[in-house]
Amino acid sequence: MEMDITLTVNGERIAERVEARQSLVDFVRDDLGLTGSHIGCEHGVCGACTMRVDGEIVRGCLMLAVQCDGSVVETIEGLSDSGELADLQAAFEQRNALQCGYCTPGMLTAAQELLKAGTVPSREEIREHISGNYCRCTGYHAIVDAIESVAKARMGAGT
Repeated sequence: MEMDITLTVNGERIAERVEARQSLVDFVRDDLGLTGSHIGCEHGVCGACTMRVDGEIVRGCLMLAVQCDGSVVETIEGLSDSGELADLQAAFEQRNALQCGYCTPGMLTAAQELLKAGTVPSREEIREHISGNYCRCTGYHAIVDAIESVAKARMGAGT
């Protein structure tokens, strides 16, 4: 069964006809060609498909595209193009917090959600917040370093 949906993706109004069972991440990747959000476990466990819907992070593999009718969806492409993640992206690069890059879009999206509170979270709080995003390459230490350095810089506390 197909349904018509209208939503805003990365600031652009989109009207599409989608299968009722199509996941948000499949819609964004296959129909819109935005391949930054990855498909990993398809069970909401790995965080590779993390994106924002109406300002909240969601697992794109667990949400249906039809559930986003009337919503604002932000993918890693939109967050990156807006400059919102520029300091996080630079810190990930400088601290070697990315290797294969598969988890990076979801990790950056989760990190930005934590940092939007405007505080400097502890290393334990950072680890807890990103615990829903799996990384098989880095061992997380560099990721935590990068997020912590950005939190401190945003608060004027240095790195």
